[in-house]
Amino acid sequence: MRTLQTRCCVAGGGPAGMMLGLLLARAGVDVVVLEKHADFLRDFRGDTIHPSTLEVVHELGLLQEFLALPHQEIRELTGIVGDEPIVIADFGHLPVRCPFIAFMPQWDFLDFLARHARRFPGFALHMSTGVADLLSHDGRVAGVRATTPDGPLEIRADLVVGADGRDSTVRAAAGLRVKTLGAPMDVLWFRLPKTMTTPQILGRIEAGRIFIRLDRGDYWQCGFVIAKGTLDEIRARELEAFRADVARLVGAPLAPGVLRDWDDVKLLTVRVDRLETWFRPGLLCIGDAAHAMSPVGGVGINLAIQDAVAAANLLAAPLRAGRVGVEDLARVQRRRDWPTRVTQRIQVLVQDRIVRRVLQSRRPLRPPLAVRLLVRFPGLRRLPGRLVGLGIRPEHVRV
Repeated sequence: MRTLQTRCCVAGGGPAGMMLGLLLARAGVDVVVLEKHADFLRDFRGDTIHPSTLEVVHELGLLQEFLALPHQEIRELTGIVGDEPIVIADFGHLPVRCPFIAFMPQWDFLDFLARHARRFPGFALHMSTGVADLLSHDGRVAGVRATTPDGPLEIRADLVVGADGRDSTVRAAAGLRVKTLGAPMDVLWFRLPKTMTTPQILGRIEAGRIFIRLDRGDYWQCGFVIAKGTLDEIRARELEAFRADVARLVGAPLAPGVLRDWDDVKLLTVRVDRLETWFRPGLLCIGDAAHAMSPVGGVGINLAIQDAVAAANLLAAPLRAGRVGVEDLARVQRRRDWPTRVTQRIQVLVQDRIVRRVLQSRRPLRPPLAVRLLVRFPGLRRLPGRLVGLGIRPEHVRV
Protein backbone atom coordinates (compact mmCIF):
# COMPACT_ATOMS: atom_id res chain seq x y z
CA MET A 1 0.00 0.00 0.00
CA ARG A 2 1.32 3.43 -0.95
CA THR A 3 1.57 6.00 1.84
CA LEU A 4 1.64 9.80 1.77
CA GLN A 5 2.34 12.25 4.60
CA THR A 6 0.83 15.75 4.76
CA ARG A 7 -0.28 18.37 7.25
CA CYS A 8 -3.92 18.44 6.12
CA CYS A 9 -5.94 15.95 4.07
CA VAL A 10 -9.20 17.34 2.67
CA ALA A 11 -11.81 14.79 1.57
CA GLY A 12 -13.97 16.25 -1.20
CA GLY A 13 -13.13 18.52 -4.12
CA GLY A 14 -16.29 20.63 -3.98
CA PRO A 15 -16.42 24.37 -3.22
CA ALA A 16 -15.51 24.00 0.47
CA GLY A 17 -12.70 21.51 -0.13
CA MET A 18 -11.13 23.33 -3.07
CA MET A 19 -11.31 26.73 -1.40
CA LEU A 20 -9.79 25.36 1.82
CA GLY A 21 -7.04 23.63 -0.15
CA LEU A 22 -6.19 26.84 -1.99
CA LEU A 23 -6.17 28.99 1.15
CA LEU A 24 -4.05 26.57 3.19
CA ALA A 25 -1.52 26.08 0.39
CA ARG A 26 -1.36 29.85 -0.05
CA ALA A 27 -0.61 30.12 3.70
CA GLY A 28 2.30 27.68 3.44
CA VAL A 29 0.53 24.53 4.67
CA ASP A 30 1.05 21.21 2.90
CA VAL A 31 -2.43 20.00 1.88
CA VAL A 32 -3.80 17.07 -0.13
CA VAL A 33 -7.33 17.29 -1.59
CA LEU A 34 -9.09 14.06 -2.58
CA GLU A 35 -11.90 14.04 -5.17
CA LYS A 36 -13.57 10.69 -5.80
CA HIS A 37 -14.67 11.54 -9.34
CA ALA A 38 -12.44 11.87 -12.40
CA ASP A 39 -13.68 15.42 -13.10
CA PHE A 40 -15.93 18.14 -11.65
CA LEU A 41 -18.81 17.67 -14.12
CA ARG A 42 -21.98 17.11 -12.13
CA ASP A 43 -25.60 18.06 -12.95
CA PHE A 44 -26.58 18.53 -9.32
CA ARG A 45 -23.94 21.14 -8.55
CA GLY A 46 -25.24 24.65 -7.81
CA ASP A 47 -24.20 27.49 -10.09
CA THR A 48 -24.70 30.60 -7.97
CA ILE A 49 -21.56 32.51 -6.97
CA HIS A 50 -22.84 35.05 -4.46
CA PRO A 51 -21.37 38.50 -3.68
CA SER A 52 -19.79 37.12 -0.48
CA THR A 53 -17.84 34.56 -2.52
CA LEU A 54 -16.90 37.12 -5.17
CA GLU A 55 -15.49 39.27 -2.35
CA VAL A 56 -13.32 36.35 -1.24
CA VAL A 57 -12.08 35.92 -4.83
CA HIS A 58 -11.25 39.63 -4.85
CA GLU A 59 -9.32 39.30 -1.58
CA LEU A 60 -7.29 36.54 -3.22
CA GLY A 61 -6.39 38.95 -6.04
CA LEU A 62 -8.14 36.80 -8.64
CA LEU A 63 -11.36 38.71 -9.35
CA GLN A 64 -10.47 40.16 -12.74
CA GLU A 65 -9.38 36.78 -14.08
CA PHE A 66 -12.43 35.09 -12.58
CA LEU A 67 -14.91 37.51 -14.15
CA ALA A 68 -13.26 36.91 -17.54
CA LEU A 69 -14.78 33.40 -17.46
CA PRO A 70 -18.22 33.00 -19.13
CA HIS A 71 -20.94 33.91 -16.65
CA GLN A 72 -24.17 35.88 -16.23
CA GLU A 73 -24.60 38.67 -13.67
CA ILE A 74 -27.91 39.04 -11.84
CA ARG A 75 -28.44 42.19 -9.77
CA GLU A 76 -32.07 41.41 -8.92
CA LEU A 77 -33.78 38.07 -8.36
CA THR A 78 -37.13 38.02 -10.14
CA GLY A 79 -39.73 35.28 -10.14
CA ILE A 80 -43.28 34.84 -11.38
CA VAL A 81 -45.67 34.33 -8.47
CA GLY A 82 -49.03 33.30 -9.85
CA ASP A 83 -49.02 35.39 -13.04
CA GLU A 84 -47.19 38.38 -11.58
CA PRO A 85 -43.45 39.06 -12.07
CA ILE A 86 -42.02 40.11 -8.70
CA VAL A 87 -38.55 41.30 -7.73
CA ILE A 88 -37.68 39.30 -4.62
CA ALA A 89 -34.13 40.44 -3.84
CA ASP A 90 -32.02 43.47 -4.76
CA PHE A 91 -28.22 43.05 -4.59
CA GLY A 92 -27.32 46.42 -6.11
CA HIS A 93 -26.81 48.19 -2.76
CA LEU A 94 -24.51 45.66 -1.09
CA PRO A 95 -21.21 47.12 0.20
CA VAL A 96 -19.03 44.87 -1.97
CA ARG A 97 -17.11 45.19 -5.23
CA CYS A 98 -19.51 42.88 -7.05
CA PRO A 99 -23.11 43.62 -6.01
CA PHE A 100 -24.55 40.78 -8.08
CA ILE A 101 -24.86 37.01 -8.26
CA ALA A 102 -22.68 35.42 -10.92
CA PHE A 103 -24.21 32.38 -12.59
CA MET A 104 -21.36 30.10 -13.64
CA PRO A 105 -21.27 26.31 -14.03
CA GLN A 106 -19.72 25.03 -10.82
CA TRP A 107 -17.23 22.87 -12.66
CA ASP A 108 -15.72 26.03 -14.17
CA PHE A 109 -15.47 27.55 -10.69
CA LEU A 110 -13.78 24.43 -9.28
CA ASP A 111 -11.37 24.20 -12.22
CA PHE A 112 -10.47 27.84 -11.56
CA LEU A 113 -9.71 27.19 -7.87
CA ALA A 114 -7.73 24.04 -8.67
CA ARG A 115 -5.66 25.80 -11.32
CA HIS A 116 -4.60 28.51 -8.89
CA ALA A 117 -4.06 26.12 -5.98
CA ARG A 118 -1.61 24.11 -8.09
CA ARG A 119 0.65 27.18 -8.27
CA PHE A 120 1.68 26.50 -4.65
CA PRO A 121 4.22 23.71 -4.05
CA GLY A 122 2.43 22.42 -0.96
CA PHE A 123 -0.83 21.64 -2.81
CA ALA A 124 -1.76 18.26 -4.30
CA LEU A 125 -5.09 17.27 -5.89
CA HIS A 126 -5.83 13.56 -6.35
CA MET A 127 -8.74 12.88 -8.70
CA SER A 128 -10.56 9.51 -8.85
CA THR A 129 -9.56 9.06 -5.20
CA GLY A 130 -12.26 8.36 -2.64
CA VAL A 131 -12.02 7.99 1.13
CA ALA A 132 -12.79 4.46 2.28
CA ASP A 133 -12.04 4.74 6.02
CA LEU A 134 -10.28 6.77 8.68
CA LEU A 135 -6.92 5.96 10.26
CA SER A 136 -6.66 6.32 14.04
CA HIS A 137 -3.79 6.47 16.49
CA ASP A 138 -4.03 6.94 20.28
CA GLY A 139 -7.70 7.93 20.08
CA ARG A 140 -7.07 10.54 17.39
CA VAL A 141 -7.87 10.55 13.66
CA ALA A 142 -4.47 10.26 11.98
CA GLY A 143 -5.36 10.12 8.29
CA VAL A 144 -7.46 8.22 5.74
CA ARG A 145 -7.45 5.08 3.67
CA ALA A 146 -8.40 5.87 0.08
CA THR A 147 -9.11 3.97 -3.11
CA THR A 148 -7.46 4.99 -6.37
CA PRO A 149 -7.28 3.56 -9.92
CA ASP A 150 -3.74 2.39 -9.00
CA GLY A 151 -4.78 0.62 -5.81
CA PRO A 152 -5.19 1.55 -2.14
CA LEU A 153 -3.54 4.63 -0.68
CA GLU A 154 -2.90 5.70 2.92
CA ILE A 155 -2.60 9.40 3.67
CA ARG A 156 -1.33 10.28 7.13
CA ALA A 157 -2.17 13.80 8.24
CA ASP A 158 -2.21 16.06 11.29
CA LEU A 159 -5.78 16.98 10.34
CA VAL A 160 -8.47 15.36 8.18
CA VAL A 161 -11.21 17.69 6.90
CA GLY A 162 -14.47 16.17 5.72
CA ALA A 163 -15.78 18.34 2.89
CA ASP A 164 -17.35 15.43 1.03
CA GLY A 165 -20.97 16.57 0.96
CA ARG A 166 -24.24 15.64 2.58
CA ASP A 167 -23.57 11.91 2.14
CA SER A 168 -20.16 12.33 3.76
CA THR A 169 -18.13 9.17 4.17
CA VAL A 170 -15.88 10.99 6.64
CA ARG A 171 -18.61 12.05 9.05
CA ALA A 172 -20.17 8.56 8.91
CA ALA A 173 -16.81 6.91 9.66
CA ALA A 174 -16.23 9.36 12.50
CA GLY A 175 -19.59 8.52 14.07
CA LEU A 176 -20.62 12.16 14.42
CA ARG A 177 -24.26 12.69 15.42
CA VAL A 178 -26.59 14.41 12.97
CA LYS A 179 -29.66 16.49 13.84
CA THR A 180 -32.29 16.32 11.07
CA LEU A 181 -34.53 19.35 10.51
CA GLY A 182 -36.55 17.95 7.60
CA ALA A 183 -37.76 19.29 4.27
CA PRO A 184 -41.22 19.14 2.65
CA MET A 185 -39.96 18.84 -0.92
CA ASP A 186 -37.67 17.12 -3.38
CA VAL A 187 -36.55 18.29 -6.81
CA LEU A 188 -36.85 16.62 -10.22
CA TRP A 189 -33.74 17.65 -12.16
CA PHE A 190 -33.54 17.57 -15.98
CA ARG A 191 -32.17 19.39 -19.01
CA LEU A 192 -33.99 21.36 -21.68
CA PRO A 193 -32.42 22.62 -24.93
CA LYS A 194 -31.80 26.34 -25.08
CA THR A 195 -34.07 27.99 -27.63
CA MET A 196 -34.22 31.52 -26.20
CA THR A 197 -31.99 34.19 -24.69
CA THR A 198 -31.08 34.28 -21.01
CA PRO A 199 -34.09 35.41 -18.96
CA GLN A 200 -33.90 37.60 -15.89
CA ILE A 201 -36.83 35.55 -14.59
CA LEU A 202 -35.30 32.45 -13.05
CA GLY A 203 -38.36 30.70 -11.69
CA ARG A 204 -42.11 30.41 -11.52
CA ILE A 205 -44.33 29.75 -8.51
CA GLU A 206 -47.98 28.83 -8.92
CA ALA A 207 -50.54 26.62 -7.21
CA GLY A 208 -48.94 23.21 -6.67
CA ARG A 209 -45.85 24.04 -8.76
CA ILE A 210 -42.41 25.58 -8.24
CA PHE A 211 -40.09 25.63 -11.24
CA ILE A 212 -36.55 26.97 -11.64
CA ARG A 213 -34.06 26.98 -14.49
CA LEU A 214 -30.32 27.67 -14.58
CA ASP A 215 -28.31 28.75 -17.61
CA ARG A 216 -25.65 26.11 -18.35
CA GLY A 217 -24.39 27.70 -21.57
CA ASP A 218 -25.87 25.52 -24.28
CA TYR A 219 -28.82 24.13 -22.29
CA TRP A 220 -31.14 24.88 -19.36
CA GLN A 221 -30.70 22.90 -16.14
CA CYS A 222 -34.25 22.76 -14.75
CA GLY A 223 -35.62 21.94 -11.35
CA PHE A 224 -39.26 20.93 -10.83
CA VAL A 225 -40.02 21.07 -7.10
CA ILE A 226 -42.39 18.37 -5.85
CA ALA A 227 -43.85 17.51 -2.46
CA LYS A 228 -41.68 14.93 -0.72
CA GLY A 229 -42.87 11.39 -1.30
CA THR A 230 -44.98 12.14 -4.39
CA LEU A 231 -42.62 10.85 -7.11
CA ASP A 232 -44.56 7.60 -7.59
CA GLU A 233 -47.81 9.55 -7.91
CA ILE A 234 -46.26 11.83 -10.56
CA ARG A 235 -44.91 8.88 -12.53
CA ALA A 236 -48.30 7.18 -12.38
CA ARG A 237 -49.77 10.13 -14.34
CA GLU A 238 -47.54 9.15 -17.30
CA LEU A 239 -44.68 11.06 -18.81
CA GLU A 240 -46.83 13.06 -21.26
CA ALA A 241 -48.68 14.73 -18.38
CA PHE A 242 -45.34 15.72 -16.86
CA ARG A 243 -44.13 17.05 -20.23
CA ALA A 244 -47.32 19.11 -20.53
CA ASP A 245 -46.73 20.61 -17.06
CA VAL A 246 -43.16 21.52 -17.97
CA ALA A 247 -44.21 23.05 -21.31
CA ARG A 248 -46.79 25.24 -19.57
CA LEU A 249 -44.27 26.42 -16.97
CA VAL A 250 -41.64 27.13 -19.63
CA GLY A 251 -44.19 28.88 -21.83
CA ALA A 252 -43.35 26.91 -24.97
CA PRO A 253 -44.08 23.41 -26.31
CA LEU A 254 -41.34 20.84 -25.87
CA ALA A 255 -39.68 19.61 -29.03
CA PRO A 256 -40.03 15.93 -29.94
CA GLY A 257 -37.31 13.93 -28.28
CA VAL A 258 -37.09 16.19 -25.23
CA LEU A 259 -37.77 14.26 -21.99
CA ARG A 260 -38.25 11.03 -23.90
CA ASP A 261 -38.50 8.82 -20.81
CA TRP A 262 -38.18 8.96 -17.03
CA ASP A 263 -34.45 8.19 -17.28
CA ASP A 264 -34.03 11.83 -18.39
CA VAL A 265 -35.45 12.99 -15.03
CA LYS A 266 -33.35 12.59 -11.88
CA LEU A 267 -34.58 12.87 -8.30
CA LEU A 268 -32.61 15.20 -6.03
CA THR A 269 -33.55 14.42 -2.44
CA VAL A 270 -33.67 17.56 -0.28
CA ARG A 271 -32.38 17.33 3.28
CA VAL A 272 -31.74 19.91 5.96
CA ASP A 273 -29.53 18.72 8.80
CA ARG A 274 -26.43 19.61 10.81
CA LEU A 275 -23.89 17.94 13.03
CA GLU A 276 -24.22 18.50 16.76
CA THR A 277 -20.41 18.50 16.97
CA TRP A 278 -18.38 19.16 13.82
CA PHE A 279 -15.12 17.65 15.03
CA ARG A 280 -13.23 15.07 17.02
CA PRO A 281 -9.47 14.94 17.67
CA GLY A 282 -7.70 15.14 14.32
CA LEU A 283 -10.88 15.66 12.28
CA LEU A 284 -13.18 18.53 11.24
CA CYS A 285 -16.25 18.63 8.97
CA ILE A 286 -17.27 21.71 6.98
CA GLY A 287 -19.77 22.58 4.25
CA ASP A 288 -22.53 20.10 3.49
CA ALA A 289 -20.69 17.44 5.50
CA ALA A 290 -21.34 19.57 8.59
CA HIS A 291 -24.70 21.03 7.57
CA ALA A 292 -26.86 20.04 4.59
CA MET A 293 -28.77 23.11 3.42
CA SER A 294 -32.14 23.51 1.72
CA PRO A 295 -32.06 24.84 -1.87
CA VAL A 296 -34.05 27.85 -0.57
CA GLY A 297 -31.99 30.93 -1.49
CA GLY A 298 -29.31 28.84 -3.20
CA VAL A 299 -26.91 29.67 -0.36
CA GLY A 300 -25.41 26.22 0.30
CA ILE A 301 -22.29 26.73 -1.84
CA ASN A 302 -21.54 30.11 -0.37
CA LEU A 303 -22.07 28.96 3.22
CA ALA A 304 -19.61 26.11 2.52
CA ILE A 305 -17.05 28.58 1.18
CA GLN A 306 -17.48 30.78 4.27
CA ASP A 307 -16.72 27.68 6.37
CA ALA A 308 -13.55 27.10 4.36
CA VAL A 309 -12.38 30.69 4.78
CA ALA A 310 -12.99 30.61 8.55
CA ALA A 311 -11.24 27.23 8.88
CA ALA A 312 -8.19 28.48 6.97
CA ASN A 313 -8.05 31.69 9.03
CA LEU A 314 -8.14 29.78 12.33
CA LEU A 315 -6.15 26.65 11.49
CA ALA A 316 -3.33 27.76 9.17
CA ALA A 317 -0.97 28.74 12.01
CA PRO A 318 -1.60 25.60 14.15
CA LEU A 319 -1.18 23.42 11.05
CA ARG A 320 2.11 25.07 10.14
CA ALA A 321 3.30 24.43 13.69
CA GLY A 322 2.03 20.82 13.63
CA ARG A 323 -0.09 21.24 16.75
CA VAL A 324 -3.79 21.33 15.82
CA GLY A 325 -5.76 20.64 18.96
CA VAL A 326 -9.41 20.05 19.74
CA GLU A 327 -9.79 23.65 20.94
CA ASP A 328 -8.62 24.91 17.53
CA LEU A 329 -11.32 22.81 15.85
CA ALA A 330 -13.93 23.95 18.38
CA ARG A 331 -13.11 27.56 17.48
CA VAL A 332 -14.07 26.85 13.86
CA GLN A 333 -17.44 25.44 14.91
CA ARG A 334 -18.08 28.33 17.29
CA ARG A 335 -17.34 30.75 14.46
CA ARG A 336 -19.61 29.06 11.91
CA ASP A 337 -22.30 27.30 13.95
CA TRP A 338 -24.37 30.41 14.67
CA PRO A 339 -24.56 31.55 10.99
CA THR A 340 -25.52 27.99 10.04
CA ARG A 341 -28.30 27.78 12.62
CA VAL A 342 -29.76 31.17 11.68
CA THR A 343 -29.66 30.37 7.95
CA GLN A 344 -31.27 26.98 8.44
CA ARG A 345 -33.95 28.48 10.66
CA ILE A 346 -34.84 30.97 7.91
CA GLN A 347 -34.84 28.18 5.30
CA VAL A 348 -37.11 25.96 7.40
CA LEU A 349 -39.45 28.91 7.97
CA VAL A 350 -39.68 29.54 4.21
CA GLN A 351 -40.16 25.81 3.57
CA ASP A 352 -43.02 25.53 6.07
CA ARG A 353 -44.73 28.87 5.50
CA ILE A 354 -44.35 29.19 1.71
CA VAL A 355 -43.04 26.09 -0.08
CA ARG A 356 -45.27 23.59 1.70
CA ARG A 357 -48.38 25.75 1.20
CA VAL A 358 -47.61 26.33 -2.48
CA LEU A 359 -47.14 22.61 -3.14
CA GLN A 360 -50.36 21.76 -1.30
CA SER A 361 -52.42 24.52 -2.93
CA ARG A 362 -54.94 23.74 -5.65
CA ARG A 363 -56.38 27.25 -6.02
CA PRO A 364 -54.96 30.20 -7.99
CA LEU A 365 -52.00 31.46 -6.03
CA ARG A 366 -51.99 34.88 -4.39
CA PRO A 367 -48.56 36.19 -3.32
CA PRO A 368 -48.13 35.92 0.46
CA LEU A 369 -48.00 39.07 2.58
CA ALA A 370 -44.19 39.15 2.76
CA VAL A 371 -43.97 39.07 -1.05
CA ARG A 372 -46.69 41.72 -1.45
CA LEU A 373 -44.71 43.99 0.87
CA LEU A 374 -41.70 43.66 -1.45
CA VAL A 375 -43.88 44.95 -4.29
CA ARG A 376 -45.28 47.85 -2.29
CA PHE A 377 -42.02 48.91 -0.62
CA PRO A 378 -39.11 48.28 -3.05
CA GLY A 379 -36.56 49.25 -0.39
CA LEU A 380 -37.44 46.08 1.52
CA ARG A 381 -35.88 44.02 -1.30
CA ARG A 382 -32.47 44.96 0.10
CA LEU A 383 -33.07 42.71 3.15
CA PRO A 384 -33.41 39.40 1.22
CA GLY A 385 -30.65 40.74 -1.03
CA ARG A 386 -28.33 40.97 1.96
CA LEU A 387 -29.40 37.64 3.48
CA VAL A 388 -28.91 35.80 0.19
CA GLY A 389 -25.97 37.81 -1.15
CA LEU A 390 -23.81 38.15 1.97
CA GLY A 391 -25.40 35.77 4.46
CA ILE A 392 -24.96 35.81 8.21
CA ARG A 393 -21.41 36.74 9.28
CA PRO A 394 -19.52 36.81 5.96
CA GLU A 395 -15.87 35.78 6.26
CA HIS A 396 -12.77 37.52 4.89
CA VAL A 397 -9.37 36.12 3.96
CA ARG A 398 -6.96 36.73 6.87
CA VAL A 399 -4.12 34.32 6.01
